Amino acid sequence: SSGINAEYGINNGVFVKLNKASKEMLRIAEPYIAYGYPNLKTVRELIYKRGFGKVNGERVVINDNSVIEQALGKYGIVCMEDLIHEIFTVGPHFKQANNFLWHFKLPCARGGLRKINNHFVEGGDFGNREHFINSFVRRMN
Repeated sequence: SSGINAEYGINNGVFVKLNKASKEMLRIAEPYIAYGYPNLKTVRELIYKRGFGKVNGERVVINDNSVIEQALGKYGIVCMEDLIHEIFTVGPHFKQANNFLWHFKLPCARGGLRKINNHFVEGGDFGNREHFINSFVRRMN
């Protein structure tokens, strides 16, 4: 399975592990979301530029590795690069790493959206953008 970046809410992004249940969820939500397969550069940029941790239900700045180590150290995830690696590779502790991350709040896409009501394959913005999610996210990051 590969990591997927799905948009929840207006310009909010999350990582989703691709499995039978999440594929069905994405299929149902497809008219309302843009999703695809982020590359390592996109995952790294999102986490470094927009990443916040969740500690006791609170949104916290990841301003040093101690925040990550306290939350995820027991899984061998002790720094930003460990966190990025776990998310990108959908590692054995993806669920814990992903639950630690607060959803990404992204600004509006530079240049705006295209045809908001059209599927990506019809020249619009929603649906499975596959690897094209990277340029889409870059316009918002």
